[in-house]
Amino acid sequence: MADDNNKNPKPATHTAFALKREGRRQQFRRWLEIGSGRMGEDGSFTGYLDRTPLGGWTGYVFFAPIGAEPPPLPETKPQRPGQTDDEGDDEPDR
Repeated sequence: MADDNNKNPKPATHTAFALKREGRRQQFRRWLEIGSGRMGEDGSFTGYLDRTPLGGWTGYVFFAPIGAEPPPLPETKPQRPGQTDDEGDDEPDR
C-alpha cells in the first residue's frame, strides 16, 4: 500500500546525529551524521536515518537544526573498573 505522505515530501529541517563510542575501551566518542528529520505541523517529528553506526552505539539520536552543530562532548577520562566519578586517581598503582 502506498503512503500518501511521501507524494510531496517537505524539506528536512533538522540533521540527525548519533553518539558513537570508539576505542579499545570505548573511551573515545564522536558525533556521526546519520540522517535528517523535520517537525510536522501537528507537533510530531519524522526522522529518516540513512545509516546507523555499528558497535558502540547506544541508540540515542540527537536532532539539530540544519547548519547547527551537535552539543559539545563532555570531557571524560578513562576510569578503572569500579571507580566512581568522585574518586580521585591520586594513588599510584600497586
